[in-house]
Amino acid sequence: MPFEAAEQIVAELANNAALHGHVPGRSFRLALKIGEAATLRIEVTDARADRRPPEAAQPPPLYAESGRGLLLVAALSDRWGTEPGSPPCKTVWAEIDAPVPT
Repeated sequence: MPFEAAEQIVAELANNAALHGHVPGRSFRLALKIGEAATLRIEVTDARADRRPPEAAQPPPLYAESGRGLLLVAALSDRWGTEPGSPPCKTVWAEIDAPVPT
């Protein structure tokens, strides 16, 4: 499993939750799950369902100093997206498939 990719995805999703999903007095939840065919699913749930990321990662303006996190998540994962949670929460997730042995 590409551990560096998983580490970077966890960092980006956790950072986004802390930056864009923070509600005073509430934390975000991080979950790592191994699914069928050894797929790693990374989930970060926060309390700001009203602040969902775009459906497709968008590049920031050329000289912007931030705004590339979802581009990294999209590039490093096999799939990613968002799901509504129990109000007022949302979950942003990414999946990495295990490499196929050759």
